[in-house]
Amino acid sequence: MRIRDIIERIRLPFRQEKELFSSLYDIIGFYPHNISYYKIALTHKSSGQRNEKGKPLNNERLEFLGDAILDAVVGHIVYEHFAGKREGFLTNTRSKLVSRETLGKLASEMGLTELIQSNASQRSHNSYMAGNAFEALVGAIYLDQGYDAVMLFMRKRILAQMVNIDKVAYKEVNFKSKLLEWTQKNRVRMEFRCLKQGVDEKGSPIFGFQAIIEGVEGGKGQGYSKKEAQQECSKETLQRLRREPQFIDAIFAAKSSRTKMEEEPTAVAPDLEAEKEFIIKNDKTETPDNPDMPETPDMPDSSFDEFDLSDITHNTEEMSREDIIAAAEAAAYES
Repeated sequence: MRIRDIIERIRLPFRQEKELFSSLYDIIGFYPHNISYYKIALTHKSSGQRNEKGKPLNNERLEFLGDAILDAVVGHIVYEHFAGKREGFLTNTRSKLVSRETLGKLASEMGLTELIQSNASQRSHNSYMAGNAFEALVGAIYLDQGYDAVMLFMRKRILAQMVNIDKVAYKEVNFKSKLLEWTQKNRVRMEFRCLKQGVDEKGSPIFGFQAIIEGVEGGKGQGYSKKEAQQECSKETLQRLRREPQFIDAIFAAKSSRTKMEEEPTAVAPDLEAEKEFIIKNDKTETPDNPDMPETPDMPDSSFDEFDLSDITHNTEEMSREDIIAAAEAAAYES
């Protein structure tokens, strides 16, 4: 190998690292101290990279850390920006700012997605990769330069230049409508089950609801009105539908069972001939004199022991009215 090739191979990592430093400066607004944190933050598990000990090297742990730090920092900013607003409003605003969709769009706009090390096929199929990398980047900033650096990054770089916090806060997302649209499109049954209805410690009315899809329990929500509570449980249900494949599988398995039962006959059609079995024949009622006499249901013998007119009804044409009565009384009181 020529000396020039050796020198070029040595220069390549330095050049790549210099380019990474420059790219990160454009994204976060300052130069990293420890570049290794950022390299890990930009490494997706699909890349298959491993550390010197042979263990998988990816950004999942930094993503976990960044998610927690991001919640704290954005919560702090929202708390200060919207003085006097209630907890529900603040929580909703923070949720919209740190949602995977919002972070994914930010990562794309900032050029962060171009730096992610991943398998090409995974990049096209994983809609959360960019948002996860943004969270991992926040985790890297926190480990590299601390909480104040993350606060500076979010205030000066994100909220000051890329996101209008007021528009985000007051833009109402109708999660209930989106969930109903999904259920109708997929022809699944859904209901909102009321879990509680009462007042809180301050005397304000409070409601709790849960979305039930095909009998499968979905997200829960609580609010100061039924609408707010149903919005919250719809939002949580939509998040589960996007993040938990097993939740969707359970819903469609339940739907399949229901539709199968509806398609199959619920009972065998009645046999009209079999109904004749409920009529019990009594051969005693058919006499040679009158074979067309209606059949009488069989009854216990004791019901005829007390008063039986069978012996006095066969010769009624030859007997007078007085004789019939006398014969009946005699039969009735016969010991």
